[in-house]
Amino acid sequence: MRARRLLAIVIKELRQLRRDRLTFAMIVGIPVMELVLFGYAINLDVRGLEAVVVDQADTARSRELVAQLEATQVITLERRAATPQAVDELLRRGVVDVGLVLPVDFEARLERGDRPPVQLIVDGADQAVQAAARQLRHFPVPDAAGWTARVEPVEVVNYYNPERRAPINTVPGLIGVILTMTLVLFTAIALVRERENGNLEMLIATPLSRWELTLGKVLPFVAIGLVQVTVVLGLGRWLFGVPLRGSPADLYLASLVFILASLSLGIFLSTLARSQFQAMQMAIFTFLPQILLSGFMFPFAGMPRLAQWLAELLPLTHFLRLVRGIMLRDAGLLELWPAVAALAAFTAILLGLAVSRMHKRLD
Repeated sequence: MRARRLLAIVIKELRQLRRDRLTFAMIVGIPVMELVLFGYAINLDVRGLEAVVVDQADTARSRELVAQLEATQVITLERRAATPQAVDELLRRGVVDVGLVLPVDFEARLERGDRPPVQLIVDGADQAVQAAARQLRHFPVPDAAGWTARVEPVEVVNYYNPERRAPINTVPGLIGVILTMTLVLFTAIALVRERENGNLEMLIATPLSRWELTLGKVLPFVAIGLVQVTVVLGLGRWLFGVPLRGSPADLYLASLVFILASLSLGIFLSTLARSQFQAMQMAIFTFLPQILLSGFMFPFAGMPRLAQWLAELLPLTHFLRLVRGIMLRDAGLLELWPAVAALAAFTAILLGLAVSRMHKRLD
């Protein structure tokens, strides 16, 4: 008798699960997404770092060395510069990850073997770039056999994080991760909660427009997001000594744009969900690709092109470029305008979709 009752409950839950299409889809969707992301998109081998070369020697052996370094596929030499100062500027703006400098006396250094003939300038704000520098540190220089016992062939200059401390890389990224996890979840359940509590009909009866109703649900969370940014910055500085080299105003403006992008994603999800539980499921479903593909946990340069294109559609990818550029490289907001433009476009599109769907539901 007990077994029959238990079986009835099990059958009832299975039927309920079959009717709940979102939960049923996530049972299959989450394992598939994790398998694809970890097995295909996530690659710990750093490849294709954007690099600029300064070949002041311009000899046959210097050109041979540049070709051999590019053949490793660790770096992609798509830019050339005339002076090391140009490399500094490109690194600060986040245009390149690595600068390769071959000095005028490249040939003389090869012959004497008393000084490294190659200088590798890397963006130490990115742990993936540091890993690539370790791979290239002992790269064999053409026709230099025997001299490398005295000095290393490649001198690595680590900008922005010379001590290679992990918190310098992770704490700025944690600002974006924390904002993503909290704000998307908060706003994803906003409209659903109003509907379940019976307050949505009252809101419909007010003279509020669709845009006013949407923004009214979003704006209170902006202040919450800015408070979270302040808390993480303060704790990061106090506990780990993470610097803020750029303008605080630029950082807060960048955070504001990202907060609006995260809130727009959350409010859009709330128009799709029919219950608070579904809204939470959808929010969690968006966390995984953002955290894994944005470059926070795994090297962005090591991902296949398809995964990188997908990552460009995610707001956290662009915010990581902003927050690391401002906090660690002293880059200005105007210098990082592509990331700001991407977040602004994401916000406009998602808010527009949310308002349009809210109009259909209210009608």
